[in-house]
Amino acid sequence: MLTRHSVLTGALFLAVYGFQLATVDQIHLPLGGFSLFLIFVLSWSALSAPEIGAVAGFFAGFLLDISPTASGPIGEWTLILTVVGFGIAFLRYGDDSLRTNPLSLVVMVAFSVVVAMGAYLLLTLMLGSDLGNTWQAFKTILGNGLWTLAIAPFVLPIASRLHRVVFETRELA
Repeated sequence: MLTRHSVLTGALFLAVYGFQLATVDQIHLPLGGFSLFLIFVLSWSALSAPEIGAVAGFFAGFLLDISPTASGPIGEWTLILTVVGFGIAFLRYGDDSLRTNPLSLVVMVAFSVVVAMGAYLLLTLMLGSDLGNTWQAFKTILGNGLWTLAIAPFVLPIASRLHRVVFETRELA
């Protein structure tokens, strides 16, 4: 059963990742736009148990690390999304008031996107890479958070329904 969950989740992540690269990255929005892939992955993690959130973050981070647009060393996004995926799943999994309120999920996903991008910025600076203009990096992170607040209410029902389909157990008689 675990293999079925993993294969279906991996296929969904690859599909969203491909859609992100093929279409969403081609749209130039003010304040840096948004990452549909990050919104989907962090929503998936928030809907899951902490262990599943960490594994989902690991796989998603690996996909971002091998992306043709990745500029840093392999492992940065993997580390960050593993920790953020576990963190959002842990915070949401233990609190019933957060689990039943969809607005809290939208805010948590937007905050997690900002945290993930900020952690990536800090880790990149610690590794000695040049990021260019600090104001532009700050504006991109803030813009991603604002765009996530606008886009997440449309992505969350889809992610929730797909999560339910993948993790719903059906026994054949």
